[in-house]
Amino acid sequence: MSLPLEKADTNRHSSLGAAVDAAITNALDEKRLVGAVVVVARDGEIVHRRAAGLADREKGLAMREDTIFRLASITKPIVTIAAMRLVEEGRIGLDDTVTRWLPDFRPRLPDGSDATIRIRHLLTHTSGLGYSFSEEDGGPYISAGISDGLDQPGLPLAENLRRIASVPLRFAPGSDWQYSLAIDVLGGIIEAETGRPLNESVAELVTGPLGIADTAFSVLDRSRLAAAYMNASPEPALMGEDAVVMSLIGPIRFAPNRIFDPASYHSGGAGMAGTASDVLTILETIRKGGAPLLSSETVRMMMTDQAGGHRQQYEPGSGFGFGWSVITDPAEAGVPFPAGTLKWGGVYGHSWFIDPVNGLTVVALTNTTLEGMWGKFTVDLREAIYAAL
Repeated sequence: MSLPLEKADTNRHSSLGAAVDAAITNALDEKRLVGAVVVVARDGEIVHRRAAGLADREKGLAMREDTIFRLASITKPIVTIAAMRLVEEGRIGLDDTVTRWLPDFRPRLPDGSDATIRIRHLLTHTSGLGYSFSEEDGGPYISAGISDGLDQPGLPLAENLRRIASVPLRFAPGSDWQYSLAIDVLGGIIEAETGRPLNESVAELVTGPLGIADTAFSVLDRSRLAAAYMNASPEPALMGEDAVVMSLIGPIRFAPNRIFDPASYHSGGAGMAGTASDVLTILETIRKGGAPLLSSETVRMMMTDQAGGHRQQYEPGSGFGFGWSVITDPAEAGVPFPAGTLKWGGVYGHSWFIDPVNGLTVVALTNTTLEGMWGKFTVDLREAIYAAL
């Protein structure tokens, strides 16, 4: 079940709460964010939570603690947990080949030779696959019409997998690291293994056992869905039906209404919507050792760098486990987190981290791309929390 938001000891944690509130207020006052929900748990107790700003500026709707957000890549750890449950059941093996379930998914190496992609390559983003948004316009993924799971409403999974497989891999599986559509491919494997749509499998394997109702591949209560905004001056701009946001690594294409089209494939890497409290419940399940979803042994493996050190080339001090990045050297990473901290985010404007050393789990969902994932707000928030500790 979702953790009760009522359990906050405001006296004991007033300094932490004040620091978090200051970071949120500054981002709103400076018009870097439109709205946010931030929840901080320590040792299993919610010590601070705040819904601030507007869920929908044009309609004048205030942000609420139960506001639903398009989760983007916060989907990845949820789908990864579902996959690891199938691993524990012996239905999927980490060293099994993708073609066991997707026989036609055979992207080749740049020289045209065959490649073998295994489940562990998908989980760690060492498969050689990529994302359209990590290319310049005219790149091979963009030219092939590949969806990043955020755009192209109504696109079937089989067609997107066909397009992905038509483009050469960026490197031999297991030899390098590249953030990618791997978890969308993994979603296809879960569907093939279970014989059910990904939404049903995730509900059975993850959200159902935790008593979570609001987090799914569809929006169950549209009246609570936050509008989607993107960085702009003098204030964030409302996304239209199609939006392109330039990032440091390339153009990111959004179709906020994609989630309303039942024909849109269930993107294992970006397709879910949900609430901050639901996300916290899932992450706290991992921090506490995995029960009732996974064994503690499996969770320990997921929380350890599994990418063979390849990610450190691009993000010094940070490796990648199954579902999230892992801080391996805080000094090298330039972060206040201790070693072993897990973190990731979502391009619609979200960030989260689990600090097992201090018993901390922090979820910050916003409705503002890219500030809520890569902006000053994320740095201010983490610095405020660790200064208050």
